Amino acid sequence: MQGFVKTDFLQANRGGSTWWVWLLIVVLLAALIIWFLSLRREQEGDVEEDLTRIEGIGPKISGLLKATGIKSYRALAGTSIERLQEILDGADFHALADPATWPEQARLAAAGDWDGLQKLQDELQGGRREE
Repeated sequence: MQGFVKTDFLQANRGGSTWWVWLLIVVLLAALIIWFLSLRREQEGDVEEDLTRIEGIGPKISGLLKATGIKSYRALAGTSIERLQEILDGADFHALADPATWPEQARLAAAGDWDGLQKLQDELQGGRREE
């Protein structure tokens, strides 16, 4: 009798009550794939951010930077001041802006340190350090 009950129980559980396990596996795999793709996109710099939040960068310079592949705070933070100056010089914007503080500001923005960014920007004049 005991073997009979155990066998009936196992057969009942095999009959389809494990569908939720497969559903859970599929949902977890989908979530993992979505997370991986979003992380990869962010690392590649495909995520466009509002670069005009960086003091000294207006809409025209933001468009110029994005056209050269600098679309995110992280990408801007990783670009040398010399390279930024080359980009500005190539577009004849060299007299309009000084990129000396842009990577520093972008590092704060990329880290989500908006208070730190605001504090730094309070010390700047048009994106430049006051002398």
